[in-house]
Amino acid sequence: MKNQLLYSLLIVMLFFLPAPGFAQSPDLGTAADFVLFSTDGAVSNTGISHLTGNVGTNNGSSTAFGNVDGSMHDGDAASIQCAADLLTAYNQLAAMTPAFFPASLLGNGQTLQAGVYSISSAATLNADLTLDAEGDSDAIFIFQIQAPFSTNASSQVLLTNGALACNVFWKVEGLISMASGTSMKGTLIANNSAIEMNTGDTLEGRALSIAGAITVDGVLAYTPIGCGSPVLSGPVAPDLGAAACYALFSSDGAVTNSGVTNLVGDVGTNVGSTTGYDPLLVAGTIHTIPDGSTALSATDLLVAYNYINTLPYDIELLYPEQFGNNLVLTPHTYLMDGAVTFTDTVTLNAQGNEDAVFVIQINGAIITSTYSRVKLLNGAQAKNVYWKIEGAVTINDYSTFCGTIICNNGALGAINTGVELKGRLLTTNGALNTMAANGVAEMIPGNCATLSAQAHDGFINAITIYPNPFGGSTTVFVNDVAQINNAELRIYNALGIEMMNMPITREQTILETQDFPSGLFFYVVISNRKTIQSGKLLIQQ
Repeated sequence: MKNQLLYSLLIVMLFFLPAPGFAQSPDLGTAADFVLFSTDGAVSNTGISHLTGNVGTNNGSSTAFGNVDGSMHDGDAASIQCAADLLTAYNQLAAMTPAFFPASLLGNGQTLQAGVYSISSAATLNADLTLDAEGDSDAIFIFQIQAPFSTNASSQVLLTNGALACNVFWKVEGLISMASGTSMKGTLIANNSAIEMNTGDTLEGRALSIAGAITVDGVLAYTPIGCGSPVLSGPVAPDLGAAACYALFSSDGAVTNSGVTNLVGDVGTNVGSTTGYDPLLVAGTIHTIPDGSTALSATDLLVAYNYINTLPYDIELLYPEQFGNNLVLTPHTYLMDGAVTFTDTVTLNAQGNEDAVFVIQINGAIITSTYSRVKLLNGAQAKNVYWKIEGAVTINDYSTFCGTIICNNGALGAINTGVELKGRLLTTNGALNTMAANGVAEMIPGNCATLSAQAHDGFINAITIYPNPFGGSTTVFVNDVAQINNAELRIYNALGIEMMNMPITREQTILETQDFPSGLFFYVVISNRKTIQSGKLLIQQ
C-alpha cells in the first residue's frame, strides 16, 4: 500500500514539472522565400554579392544590389505578408522552453546535439561549432540569444550526421554582426536591431530583421533546401525536333568556319551555303547546301523559338550589363530585358536534380568576355540549358559555353578561337561563323541517337554504335546479319593510325575503349574484304 501511494505521488509530481525543451521548427510562411529581409529598415549591399532568394524590406529600400537569383520586394504585398509571417515565427521561437544553457562563447571545436539552447548574455562564435543531428534529418537546433550575437573572422558552423541548415534557427535580441570569412548555417532573426555581413561571408539560410537595417558586403547567401522546400525542376524544355541533330544551324544565313574546328553534330543552313568545315573533324553530317534535313530543322527551330519566347519568366535579372561575375542560378525561367555583357562566370546549380531545366531569355544581343564560362553544378546538364537571344551573339576567345542558343534574327557572328561549346548554336535568321572552336551537341533522347555514318556499296547502317559519344565502352549492334559476313571493325585515330581491329561475330558486341584517350576517332566496317560502312566516334573519358 505504501509503495502504491509513493507511485501515485510521483505521477502527480511529474504533471507539475516544467515541460522539456523539445525543439519544433517555427512556421516561416512566406519569409522562407527571402534570403534578406527587414520589416522596418533599409537593406543595402556593397561589392559583388551572390544571393539566392528574395530580397526586400517592408519599410525602406533595397539598394546597390546587382543580379539576384530571386525577386526584389520593397513595400509591396509580398513584403507586407513577409513581415507578418516573420513576426509569427519570431514569437514561436521566443516562446519555446530551453533545455540547454551553454556559455556565451560558442565554437572552439564544440559539438552540440538537437535542442533549444538559451544564452542570457551577448554571444560570440569562434572557430568551429558542429551541430550533430545523430542521424536524424529532422533534428531541430534553436538558439535563443538574449543579447547581441557576433562571429569572429573565419568562424564556421558545421553540420554533421544529417543536420540540415533549414532546421537551424538563431533568435537574437540585438545586433547580429558577422566578421569576414564567416560560414554560417541557419535562419537568423534579429529583433529590433541590425544585421551586418562582411566580405567573404557565406550564409546557408536567411538573415531577417524585425526592425533594423541589413547590410552585406561581397557575400554569398542562399536559402536552404530541404525541410519541405520545393524541388526545383524549371520549365518544360522546348522540343527542338530535327534541329537537335545540329551543333551549328541557321535557318537563313551562311554558316562558315576558319581555323581548325572540331564538332560533334550536324552543320548546315537552309538558305545559303556551309563552308570551311573539315569532314574529318566533324562527327556528323555537313549539309553544304540546303536539303530535306535543313528544311525540317528550320521549321522545328521556329516552333521551339515561339515556345521559348512566350514562356512566362519566374525571375528578372535586373542588370543585364552585369551578367556573370560568379552569379549562381537555379532551375527557373529568367529574363534579361536588354543587351547582355557576360563577364567571367555564371554557375547553373541544379540542386541535385539532373532533369532540371534552365531557360535564359535575353531581349537583346549578348557578348562575352575572354575566358568567360558557364559552369554546371550539382547535376546540371548542358542539354537542359536554353538561351533565347534577340540579337547578335559573340562568344569571345577561350570561353566555355553550355546549352542550346536559339538566336532570333541575329548573327552568331563570332564564335572565336578556343571556344568550347557544350550544346548548340541555332539561329532563325543570320550568319554563323566559327573560328577554331570545339563543340559537342549533347544527345537529347528521341532526337538524334547516333552520329551520322557513311554507307558504301549500297549498304546503309549495317551496324549501329550507341551511345556515341561515350566513355570507356559502348555497344555495337548488327542491324542486319544478312548484310555482313566475316566482318571486322577497325578504329583509327585522327592521324590514321589503327587503334583496334575487332571481329564482329554477334548481333551485339561491347566495344571496350578504356585505354583510348579522349578525342575523335574513325571507324570502318569491313565485310568480305569490302568497306561497307564508315563513321566517327567521340570518346569522352
